[in-house]
Amino acid sequence: MKHIVAALALGVSVYACLWTSVAYAQTNELAAWEEIEARGVNQDVYFHAWGGDPQINRYIQWVAEQVKQQYQITLHHVKLTDTGEAVSRVLAEKSASNDNNGQVDLVWINGENFAAMAKHQLLAPNWVAQLPNFALTDPDNNPAMTRDFGVPTQGMEAPWGKAALTFYYDSLLTQTPPQTLQQLSLWAEQHPGRFSYPKPPDFLAMSFLKYALIALNNSQPDAIKNRLYQPASAQSQALLLPALWQYLDDLHPNLWRKGQHFMSSGLALRRLMGDGELALAFTFSAAEVPAAVARFDLPESIRSYRMRDGSLSNIHFIAIPYNAAHTNSAKLVVNFLLSPKAQAKKQQANVWGDTSVIALSQLPAKQQKWFEPPALSHPSANIANQDISPALSEPHPSWTKVIATQWLQRYGVMR
Repeated sequence: MKHIVAALALGVSVYACLWTSVAYAQTNELAAWEEIEARGVNQDVYFHAWGGDPQINRYIQWVAEQVKQQYQITLHHVKLTDTGEAVSRVLAEKSASNDNNGQVDLVWINGENFAAMAKHQLLAPNWVAQLPNFALTDPDNNPAMTRDFGVPTQGMEAPWGKAALTFYYDSLLTQTPPQTLQQLSLWAEQHPGRFSYPKPPDFLAMSFLKYALIALNNSQPDAIKNRLYQPASAQSQALLLPALWQYLDDLHPNLWRKGQHFMSSGLALRRLMGDGELALAFTFSAAEVPAAVARFDLPESIRSYRMRDGSLSNIHFIAIPYNAAHTNSAKLVVNFLLSPKAQAKKQQANVWGDTSVIALSQLPAKQQKWFEPPALSHPSANIANQDISPALSEPHPSWTKVIATQWLQRYGVMR
């Protein structure tokens, strides 16, 4: 009996120690966050983010208003045409030994830009777990929250949103849009000048080209097509890229302006759809389409869908450079970006339509309702086929530069 009592006492003692350890850790985390809050208030934060979409710009302005009210932080949206501009700025600062007073506090980033900044040690490490709202993404059960194009983020960037390649067409100009990449080539031949894509290295252009590269090599043996998710070696390029160039050689003569000119951005692509010059286009923000219809930027005859052979999908992130001048303030902004309030608003189609990274199971029922989509005034522009379109993972970041460089060598001269 004494042994049983002793064992029970030992069990209670161990349990008490574990409980005490957990409570101690939680107390320390709370104290650490309170210190970040105390140091981060009443500062400026320079957020370097793509500025090519009015909807997104307005959302970031709303965020600025919120963090001003909550933390007296003045958030400056530094509008970029290419995220590489921010990467180059931080790299130049590091070369000049500016290790504490950088001009970039936050950067909207993913893929090759993240890989480049991580490679050159340009990002602050191990800060994401400090954010109370990061737990709402349920990272333990959702590994995509800690991997960027397959590369572990190692606490250097926080997830911000999810997106997938979505096509849309004018139903008055075509009733049977292509459902696969191969059908797209035939459709373009039957509808010359009615489809195009932006010029690389534009993000939307690269999304289309990576989707094409994956789809065109889908019938390859696993040992070959899996090389897309590894660094792009010379051998891998020789095995995988010829199918893409052959496809584009056949497609380009049937594009808008016979493939002799490519627009500069996804916004320009959408404008051509609004003007009726194109009958088919695509976006990486599905809710952009019904929102543009509601604003009369696109006609009511627009319909959205996803290709049956797959939709390129990814998560985009927010990172803090290693030399940010206002690190604590930047963390407060990112934590707000991950809040249910900010994520639910961002997901609204008439605001941005960017899919939330929050796992709704982590929220109380009342907050889960914030994410329920409202009835849209133009439901016909919503996505069709999304449930039968496989999600295609982004290739290794190194493929982006390889594709863009070789595309410009082949097709970029005199354009």
